[in-house]
Amino acid sequence: MAPRDHKDHRNNKELQMRLRLAQEAAHILLESGSNDYYAAKRKAALHLGAVDTRNMPSNSEIEEALQEYQRIFRADTQPAQLQKLREAALQAMRFFKDFRPRLVGSVLRGTADQHSKVTLHTYASTVEDIGFHLMQHHIPFQTSEKRIRYSAEQYKTIPVYQFLAEDTPLQVLVFPEDGSHQPPLSSIDGKPMQRADISTVEKLLVAKP
Repeated sequence: MAPRDHKDHRNNKELQMRLRLAQEAAHILLESGSNDYYAAKRKAALHLGAVDTRNMPSNSEIEEALQEYQRIFRADTQPAQLQKLREAALQAMRFFKDFRPRLVGSVLRGTADQHSKVTLHTYASTVEDIGFHLMQHHIPFQTSEKRIRYSAEQYKTIPVYQFLAEDTPLQVLVFPEDGSHQPPLSSIDGKPMQRADISTVEKLLVAKP
């Protein structure tokens, strides 16, 4: 085999492995209900016997594989699940309308399924404002924190309220009132995170997935 042919053959094998890893990671995410792309990559590499590979797929490649898997194998269930989650998101956004809610994550991107939760960004003068709002409506909740990336060097820890709306899990991140000016970066592609207001989500529901 000529040197160039050998290099092309090697590159093709590397691309095939990268694709297989992306597909396996996407399957792991769907089956587990997790959104930890890094952990899914490591598990995929272990399953495929490629722990030492340098051909790990990007999160964007895994997201593409996930969309393709849903299109082929879950076309009869996933669109309805996504629609249900978007309807729950809209109800929650109307509930939090005074806090300028924005829908983010897989429910907005269109890759959510029965394991997914609705994630909202809200903006308040104090973190407790969200908690008081929930307590006034007798909604039990839990609190936690989430680390959010704004640049390669800048991270912030954001308070999170978690609760159930009927059978739909929601997590509400609470940003400072001026926090809407600088969107955090997406863990999928590293670009400013997509965020949708109430009117945008209403249009998504009319269009349907």
